[in-house]
Amino acid sequence: QVQLVESGGGLVQAGGSLRLSCAASGNIFTINAMGWYRQAPGKQRELVARITSGGSTNYADSVKGRFTISRDNKNTVYLQMNSLKPEDTAVYYCNADIWGSGLIRRYPEVWGQGTLVTVSI
Repeated sequence: QVQLVESGGGLVQAGGSLRLSCAASGNIFTINAMGWYRQAPGKQRELVARITSGGSTNYADSVKGRFTISRDNKNTVYLQMNSLKPEDTAVYYCNADIWGSGLIRRYPEVWGQGTLVTVSI
C-alpha cells in the first residue's frame, strides 16, 4: 500500500504566502508524476500544478507566475504559493502516479486527504 500525507494549509491574508508539502510513503519503487489539485466550495476539482519524474511542470493559467511546484528525491512534492488571492481558497489535494515495490503494481491515482487553504481579504 502507498499513501500521501499533505501539510501546510491554513489561513492567510490576501497577498500572503503558504507552502504545502505532500509526502508519499509505503512500498514505493518510483513515482512517475505528482501534482496538486484543488476544490473550492460548489466547484469541481481542478488541476493546479503537476511535475513529472523528469522535472517537467505544468500549471493552471490562474496560478502561473504565483505558484511553484517542486519535488525532492525523497518522494515529497511541494507547492509554494505566493501572492495568494481569495479565489485561491479551496481544499488542496496531492495526487501521485506510483509504482509499487518490484514494479508489480501501479497505483496511477493516489490521493491525499486534502488540506484547507483559506485566503482572507
